Order: sequence, then structure tokens, then C-alpha cells
Amino acid sequence: MNVIDHVRDMAAAGLHSNVRLLSSLLLTMSNNNPELFSPPQKYQLLVYHADSLFHDKEYRNAVSKYTMALQQKKALSKTSKVRPSTGNSASTPQSQCLPSEIEVKYKMAECYTMLKQDKDAIAILDGIPSRQRTPKINMMLANLYKKAGQERPSVTSYKEVLRQCPLALDAILGLLSLSVKGAEVASMTMNVIQTVPNLDWLSVWIKAYAFVHTGDNSRAISTICSLEKKSLLRDNVDLLGSLADLYFRAGDNKNSVLKFEQAQMLDPYLIKGMDVYGYLLAREGRLEDVENLGCRLFNISDQHAEPWVVSGEQKYEDGIALLRNALANQSDCVLHRILGDFLVAVNEYQEAMDQYSIALSLDPNDQKSLEGMQKMEKEESPTDATQEEDVDDMEGSGEEGDLEGSDSEAAQWADQEQWFGMQ
Repeated sequence: MNVIDHVRDMAAAGLHSNVRLLSSLLLTMSNNNPELFSPPQKYQLLVYHADSLFHDKEYRNAVSKYTMALQQKKALSKTSKVRPSTGNSASTPQSQCLPSEIEVKYKMAECYTMLKQDKDAIAILDGIPSRQRTPKINMMLANLYKKAGQERPSVTSYKEVLRQCPLALDAILGLLSLSVKGAEVASMTMNVIQTVPNLDWLSVWIKAYAFVHTGDNSRAISTICSLEKKSLLRDNVDLLGSLADLYFRAGDNKNSVLKFEQAQMLDPYLIKGMDVYGYLLAREGRLEDVENLGCRLFNISDQHAEPWVVSGEQKYEDGIALLRNALANQSDCVLHRILGDFLVAVNEYQEAMDQYSIALSLDPNDQKSLEGMQKMEKEESPTDATQEEDVDDMEGSGEEGDLEGSDSEAAQWADQEQWFGMQ
């Protein structure tokens, strides 16, 4: 074994701090004596050093080293003969297994996303030929395209993920969120449903989330309830969380709280959706419960938006700042609506209108955002009493008439159900 083999073995063993120190020293030696290591060895050193920086969350520095590694890789194609390295034994066949250039580009894209440089991330991944893109590359591209508003390439990338991995459920949700019909998405999973045991629920799951993304809250709730009642999927935390969110969107705050509480009992470490749960508790005046929830979430993780949003429920200014920070990374109808409500509470009416408008652009069927906007339009300067009445109104709304679904989507599913032999 030569010294590069030792660096590679430490990297594989997860000894990142050790790799960082040793690779830094070896790179300095190489700079002072270019003949010390061969081009393939220099490439490996740069990649392993960049990986250690990535692990330490020094993303800008990591990008710099990954870029140098790719430049070094180009030099390899110009060097047909490997120069002997001074002070090292002959390279073993294992040492010639160089880090994948595709993987290096993927890591660079990850760095760019952490630095909020999505355009650079897209550019580096776009440079990878389509036939060489792995499922995780296509998934990252799909998410980046979607965030950038480039729907067509996003749909193409999500479909490619499903072609390679037909049970990639998050890719399915991505397609549904981009208005791809549920029946079309289900047809892409038909083969795996028919050949793999115990997947008969999948077509119903796709149907449920197709209704979610068309704003058909009533049918979405009934379909997910039918799934949740099945013995094999009973007490699934993700399904309960979806039901809680749907009840909230439909204005049924009581059932929303019940489903959040049920999910919490099943998974005490649950974070997803807890910002909405905290919002509902605050609307009910359960401020002590909100405080306890915030403390519990911080004990689980402070790297998610939810604990910060919950902690801001009792201090609107803090909550507004935290919501804005969360929305910088994701555009979500419910978060925009909650931000609108917070802004009303601090008399920022025009910006509240803007937030309700954004929420409605993301989900035109969001009744609560529509109500908030209509109240803003009726009263240019609402009084504190009016604000309290608005909160009471929000608690009790959500009639069945508001939840009429898409007949065209249901008709397509009627055809699709025949394919899967559904009743």
C-alpha cells in the first residue's frame, strides 16, 4: 500500500478529520514537488480532501477543491503514461479505482444547493450526459428545476427517476405537484404493482395524493382514510400527518389537532407538520402547550424550521422572521398563509395581502387564504376586535360545499382503476 491507499481507506472508514489533516499535508508536498505524486494520485487526494471539507460543512472551500480535482482529471486524459511516484511503492490495482467524476459533480451540486446557488447546481448537473445520470442526480435535478419554475425539465427528470426506481414515492409526489395526472403517474408503476407482492395499496396512495395536489380536499381525506383503515397501513405516521394537514386546509381544525396528536403519540420524535400543530394550539389559546411543544422540538433538532416557527407563535415578530427564513428554502401554501396571519397580528396589512396572494397562487383552493384576503379587502385598517373575530371565523369554517373536487380527475381514475382491478 502507498500513502494514497491509506488516505482512501481512512475516507472509506469515515475518519474525515484524519483525512483532512493528512491530505492537506500531502497536497502541500505535491505542490512543492510536482513529481511526488502521479496525476491519478493527485486527483484522488483532491477529491478526498474536498470530501472531508464537505463533511465539515465548509461548502465553498469544498467546491474549490472539487473544481481543482476535475481539472486534474482532465489532465489524466492527456497523460497516457503514469509517472512513477517518488518514495511510494508501485500502485496497486485498487489504487487505480479512481473516485467517480460523476460523483464529484454531484457533490459539487450539493455544495451549491447548501450555498443557495441553485443555478450553479443545475449547471453542473446539466453538464452530465443524460445516459450517465444516476437516480439521485435526476432527483436532485428535478427538485432544482421545480424550485426554479422550470416545470417541463422537472417532469422529465422525475419520470426518469421513476423509470429507474418505480417505487420512488417522493418522485411520484413531485410529478403530482406539477399537475401530471394521477392516472398517468399510476401507469408508470403498474408493472411493479402487478409483480411485487403486498403493493396493492400503492395505486390508492397515488390516487389520494393526486386529489391532494388538485386541491380536492374532500376526496383526498376520504381516500387516505380508506388507506389508513387498512390493517397493514393502520397508524402510519405519514398518512396521519397528511390527514392532519388536509383537515387544516379544509378548515376542520378540531380533526386536524386530533390527527396531529395521534401522530405524535406514535412518533414522539415527529417534526414534520409540527409548525402547523403549534399554530393550531396557539389559536386555541393553549400557550403552555405551545411552549412545551417548542422545547420538545428543539430537543429533537434545531436544524429544521418547525421548532423555530413554533417558538415564534407567542412572539409574532420572531415568528415572522422565522417563517421568512423557512420560506427562503421552500415555497409552501400553508407557511405563506400562516405568515399572512402573523402579519395581520402586527398590522402589516399590505404584506399580509401579498402572502395570502402567494398562498392562493400555490393552491387556488385554499379557503383560509381566500378568507384572509377577502377580509383584508373589506377593511383597509382592521381593528383588534375584528382580528379576534377573524380568528374565531377561521376556527369554524370549512363546509362541504367548499370541497367540491375535480370530476375530470375522478373520471380518469375510473379508467385507471379498471387497469388495477380496483373496486
